[in-house]
Amino acid sequence: MRVTLYTKPECGLCDEVKDAIDAVRRKRPFELELRNILENLDDYEKYKHDIPVILLDGVEIARHRMTEEQLEFALQSRRIQ
Repeated sequence: MRVTLYTKPECGLCDEVKDAIDAVRRKRPFELELRNILENLDDYEKYKHDIPVILLDGVEIARHRMTEEQLEFALQSRRIQ
């Protein structure tokens, strides 16, 4: 499974979500891809007002905020499918 976090520097909400992701990664393995929207014009245009955006295997699971519990639920749901 792969979690993708769309972020940018100096984004407090992004830091909170990254901390939640890191906490869950300590309990269960999955790939993490960090995408700085400032490095890709398409990403910037798509998410400039919405970061952080979190995808699980390419499917959006959260925008703006996400807790550890929400990520764990999404990961568990994905494993069942």
